[in-house]
Amino acid sequence: MKRLRQIIRGDFELDYWTCQLLGWGTVSLYWLYAVMTQCDYGLFFSLLNYVLDVGIGLGLTHLYRSYAKATKLNKKDLGTLFVRVLPALFLLSVAFVIFANLKWYLYRVYLNGETVDFWNILFHWDPILITALRLIAIWILAYHLYHYHRYRLETIEQNAALQLIAKQAQLDNLSTQLNPHFLFNSLNSIKSLVIENPAMARRAVDLLSDILRTSLYQKEMALISLKEELSLVKDYVALEKIRFEERLDIRILMKEELAHYKVLPLSIQLLVENAIKHGIDKRVEGGEILIEVRDLSNNFEIYVENPGHLDKISSSSGIGLENLAKRLELHYNGQADFRLENKDLDRVRATLIIPKEGK
Repeated sequence: MKRLRQIIRGDFELDYWTCQLLGWGTVSLYWLYAVMTQCDYGLFFSLLNYVLDVGIGLGLTHLYRSYAKATKLNKKDLGTLFVRVLPALFLLSVAFVIFANLKWYLYRVYLNGETVDFWNILFHWDPILITALRLIAIWILAYHLYHYHRYRLETIEQNAALQLIAKQAQLDNLSTQLNPHFLFNSLNSIKSLVIENPAMARRAVDLLSDILRTSLYQKEMALISLKEELSLVKDYVALEKIRFEERLDIRILMKEELAHYKVLPLSIQLLVENAIKHGIDKRVEGGEILIEVRDLSNNFEIYVENPGHLDKISSSSGIGLENLAKRLELHYNGQADFRLENKDLDRVRATLIIPKEGK
């Protein structure tokens, strides 16, 4: 994988030369075949001609690459690139013709012993110039397309990194909001016990201490298991039960094999807190909170039900549910769902649908 990233980013210099040798080596094979079948130069000089052909292509295109890197040509706009490439294409093609003709001049004079006019050979451009234009144009096009593709990949990678940083900053900000919110509501619960029942207030402080210790430990974790989250919920309900006594009951339905799936810390706790505040606390007789976890194919559902009616609580749900919705959106990129609705005339259901992670 590391090597693949190096090739994609162009950091592995050997792969450039490998592509160059393979490309020009393959193209020059045709000329090698032509020399061996049409000229009586022997195997050694035919292979030497092949090496020279590869060298001409390598040298000229590498020269263009050096020019492109020195002038940062790949970062120019399309108009500037077009203006720069056309003259370079023509000059490289002319140079290709000149080097190829010089090679053939030396071969004909020193190998065949022919008497030929130097300038006539040097400026014999047809059909070599057309061949050179075609080959150099293909190379330049491939070179710039590759760098355009690499630039796109780097841009996508940088944007993804920036989005990740921004998303993490938002999540950190939401977590910073959440802990004071949770602490404020818990302290309000304890305050009501200080005068009425000091012993229970002390017990409540102990429970709150345990809850805060757990939540602080989990703060650094992006996700926790359902088992850990429900353990925190039980501690929180035990804290609230000191105040509500028999008015508060809780029932949890979850198969053991679902306990290792991951959820956002304090996600179910927030729903239970909301159920107590807007459901149980509003009724003299109190009621039962039901937590149920159900398995789906690629997701799992979490239901938190409490007595009440949505019309009475929708305008005063505080920052907790809004915080939870934002965290779900940020972490799961829209793949999680959160709904709050009336189940019947006297029950409210909060539903979390979360992608399976961590089993």
